[in-house]
Amino acid sequence: MNTLFDKIWDAHVVNTVPDGPTQLYIDRHYCHEVTSPQAFAGLRERGIKVFRPGKTLCSPDHNIPTLHQDQPIADPVSRNQVETLTHNASEFGVTLFGLGHPKNGIIHVIGPENGLTLPGYTIVCGDSHTSTHGAFGAVAFGIGTSEVEMVLASQCILQPKPKTMRITINGKLRPMVTAKDIALYIIAKMTTGGATGYFVEYAGEAIRSLSMEERMTVCNLSIEMGARGGMIAPDEVTFNYVKGRDYAPKGDDWDKAVDYWKTLRSDDDAVFDKEITFDAADIEPRITFGTNPGMGMGINDAIPSLDSIDEAGKISFTKSLRYMGFEPGEKLAGHAIDYVFLGSCTNGRIEDFRAFANFVKGKKKAPGVVAWLVPGSWKVDAQIREEGLDVILAEAGFEIRQPGCSACLAMNDDKVPAGKYAVSTSNRNFEGRQGPGARTILAGPLVAAAAAVTGKITDPRTL
Repeated sequence: MNTLFDKIWDAHVVNTVPDGPTQLYIDRHYCHEVTSPQAFAGLRERGIKVFRPGKTLCSPDHNIPTLHQDQPIADPVSRNQVETLTHNASEFGVTLFGLGHPKNGIIHVIGPENGLTLPGYTIVCGDSHTSTHGAFGAVAFGIGTSEVEMVLASQCILQPKPKTMRITINGKLRPMVTAKDIALYIIAKMTTGGATGYFVEYAGEAIRSLSMEERMTVCNLSIEMGARGGMIAPDEVTFNYVKGRDYAPKGDDWDKAVDYWKTLRSDDDAVFDKEITFDAADIEPRITFGTNPGMGMGINDAIPSLDSIDEAGKISFTKSLRYMGFEPGEKLAGHAIDYVFLGSCTNGRIEDFRAFANFVKGKKKAPGVVAWLVPGSWKVDAQIREEGLDVILAEAGFEIRQPGCSACLAMNDDKVPAGKYAVSTSNRNFEGRQGPGARTILAGPLVAAAAAVTGKITDPRTL
């Protein structure tokens, strides 16, 4: 009567501290330039090596520019971060997909597409959106810098065991409703703290119908409702995605792996600490209106009125709307926008570019809109060109930038100016997240595409 989470967690327990945390073995450690420098410095100070260097993969992504990557990075802070990662990877003998490497890209995009993320794994990274990898039936979660050092030094981590929650989405999705809409719907219903302390398993017909890339989008956003991570049981969709990828098991090892992966499901009589159920028919294309991912609504709905907000939340609700320049009760459909961002570890994969390109085909980018279309990796970039999506996008007035985290967060050159509205397929709409004073409206790739060609917030189903 074990849950999927329990099965994987229990299989990785090395030791348990009485009345304390679990010592958990880690199968895969991802590393980028922002949260790793102090961790490597800690090893250096203590005179110790990386315990199992083959288990760690590094790739710069947050700070890298999305233009002129063949030239030195202009920003000194960003350049220092990227150069430090290169130096640390070399000194400690860990694999680096550095700037200019054909496998470089956003760490949460390149792990799955290279077969480094596998079902049944425990996976960590000094990055909250590590929950993305849970889409494969893995226990994947973000860690802090001191914990990055712990994993480098021992291939283990000390963690309290989270509680378990299952979120079931029954029924079929309506046309033009994307995985991003599912995730934003769940977060709005759960609130940004509704899953705090839990590891979430997503289940139900609507979840099963999703492709691997869509499942990654749903799991990616688990953290935005406070969850420690999110996961989906592996199935034939998972196995078909993983098979043949560079680092995936081959031959007899593949057959053995699949036999094991088929056992990775919650038992029929498994008991979760909490069960939540939603109906897929209630989900429509969505947008956010505030400054956290839980402040969202259906694209044709009105922002909640002030009297519908509980007393404790009124001050932050009002502050949020003031920052965004919106009013309680206002409808946002038709509201003019300035920027559109397609990309990030949430929506920077090939299926997102296919959806966007198919939507804008035969249309034209609105004249006043600045559009940043940023693939999540060089592999995605290559697929875009192989499939001719770059031609479709160019004819509609769009250009493709080079891979990186880009305008998801203001750590590189792609910053949205103060006061400007950006419809973004990324994961966070906090104040200043896309640049000081920038106003972010989170959405899926179809809502972003509709905004890009109309210059305003538009229900994609109307075009």
